[in-house]
Amino acid sequence: MALRTIREQEDEILRKKSREVNVEDITLEKNQALIEDMLETMYRYNGVGLAAVQVGVLKQIIVIDVEDGNGPYIFINPKITKTKGEKECDEGCLSFPNEFGKVVRPTEVHVEFYDRNAKFTKLKAKDLLAQAISHEVDHLNGVLFTDKVIPGTLEYVEPKN
Repeated sequence: MALRTIREQEDEILRKKSREVNVEDITLEKNQALIEDMLETMYRYNGVGLAAVQVGVLKQIIVIDVEDGNGPYIFINPKITKTKGEKECDEGCLSFPNEFGKVVRPTEVHVEFYDRNAKFTKLKAKDLLAQAISHEVDHLNGVLFTDKVIPGTLEYVEPKN
């Protein structure tokens, strides 16, 4: 495993659309190593989620851990098929260190994806997990949380040393 460099706000790659991963390639060592590196990077920087594009790889892979007792979720080629409700949420992003704002996200999402073993899976997610999935799927489409921030709510918070 290796810590990856997180691409930050000015990096043009964050605006690019990520490519689907061929299902036959999901279990390849290079993709499994990328997943492990993404998890290590997310945990190192205290993130809830991380998209491959945030570490400079244009593949539809996201990792999320909302500390719900289910361990990390790995989503490959995720597609949100249904949303329900709306909620104003506080949100930040590892690509925008120390910046936070309010966004409106669905309270529930239905998502279809492949897991790290190339098994097709469907999941109904609520609350923080739904918010994290929405945020990370946006990354795969070149959409940043700052695009969705409610005007006047984005703020920079000085890091604690």
